Amino acid sequence: MSIPSVKLNTGAEIPAVGYGTWQLKPEDAVKQVEYAIKEAGYRHIDCAFGYLNETSVGEGIRNSGVPRSELFITSKVWGTWHRKVEECLDMTLAALGTDYLDLYLMHWPIPLNPNGSHPLIPLRPDGKRDIDDAWDIKDTWKQLEALLKKGKVRAIGVSNFSQKTLEAFLPYVEITPAVDQLELHPYNPDHALVAYLESKGIVLQAYSPLGSTNSPLISDETVAKIAEKYSFTPADVLLGWHVAKGRVVIARSNTPSRIASNIKGAAAAAQALSKEDLATLDGIAAAGKQQRLVTPPWGIDLGFEHWPSQ
Repeated sequence: MSIPSVKLNTGAEIPAVGYGTWQLKPEDAVKQVEYAIKEAGYRHIDCAFGYLNETSVGEGIRNSGVPRSELFITSKVWGTWHRKVEECLDMTLAALGTDYLDLYLMHWPIPLNPNGSHPLIPLRPDGKRDIDDAWDIKDTWKQLEALLKKGKVRAIGVSNFSQKTLEAFLPYVEITPAVDQLELHPYNPDHALVAYLESKGIVLQAYSPLGSTNSPLISDETVAKIAEKYSFTPADVLLGWHVAKGRVVIARSNTPSRIASNIKGAAAAAQALSKEDLATLDGIAAAGKQQRLVTPPWGIDLGFEHWPSQ
């Protein structure tokens, strides 16, 4: 099995298929991460402070027996830590049991006031999310740049940034983000944003590539027809679509057989899918199936197409 890599603007190589740890229960994450690395062959692990499971993920990484130098580990600074990025990073490093990250992302372009009402999603008295309106995310980014210069992280990037957010942000940064991690799949291909990021040399990372629980993506007729042609599963096709297009895809499963099949299937499908197959998958959303599946109620305009009004 050969998993391709994608080159970042730092010159580093990032494995095109990563194992995602979102929604992994801490009590399960140790074995799942260990299996993903040791048995299934993942070398890219995607984490976040906000997932509240990094201690278990770190234990799974150590239990795998694979040297740290052979792994690409990503984490993300959560919104309540925009004013204290290095403190957030230090907690992540301690939890994961490493002294550096290969990639550190700003999880959302939304600073939050840590008012004590909730550890991750602080709320105002009216029930709305307590956004820190006095803070500019450019100052969050300056802290990320400083961490890169210190060597505590080897690349920095963003997550959930639209073209609108990036255009208001990029003119003021010293270092261009290496990555933008986004919800991307054939029901939400975001072609205009993809083209914009590619023009800036920012690598796309796709999260929720199979949709979410009860998502219609896996049972989509067009996806199923392409899968049948090659004796692939629909998941193989959905993951391989990203890899074939030169993107990074984050796949998550709680089931060992699927953890293994996701990485193998993505690599195989990426090689097999034709230009016509890719074009067909590209066109599914425009044929009436556009659907964004991850839309937290932030209460502000993030600049994404097809984001529901809040």
